[in-house]
Amino acid sequence: MFSKVNKSGQPATVHDSPRPSVKAGIPSIISADLRITGDLVCSGDVQIDGWVEGDIQSRNITIGEGATVQGGLQAESVRICGLVNGEVRADMVVLEKTARVTGDILHKSLAIEQGAYLEGMCRRTDTHPVTAVATTVEPAAAKEVVTEKKAATA
Repeated sequence: MFSKVNKSGQPATVHDSPRPSVKAGIPSIISADLRITGDLVCSGDVQIDGWVEGDIQSRNITIGEGATVQGGLQAESVRICGLVNGEVRADMVVLEKTARVTGDILHKSLAIEQGAYLEGMCRRTDTHPVTAVATTVEPAAAKEVVTEKKAATA
């Protein structure tokens, strides 16, 4: 009753039904009147003009002038014109003059336009992947290691 048959008379499979193809270069857009709570993951480009509370992971991310993001960004390229409260990890980061970023930026390339606001640490990641995390050693623990080495050589 509901089964479909293709031109050869065989039952249709999932691959036989036509689907619109996604064109490269067309970003997914979160418009100014849209508010999202949750993480966004996209393999293409994302343009945020609304309000997002959550992390965003994509190939290219653009944060529009009136946009607010309460969460981290991870992409190959990030362009910020609006407000971001969270860590930014990308190969290329551009902060426009209207950008307001509170959080650390891990980057290979960073451009900050005059007038942009940034409160956080900027760290260049030359050959290491953007996801690398630095570790620290407590001063007391480092002193114990030095003392143990001196004892071993005596």
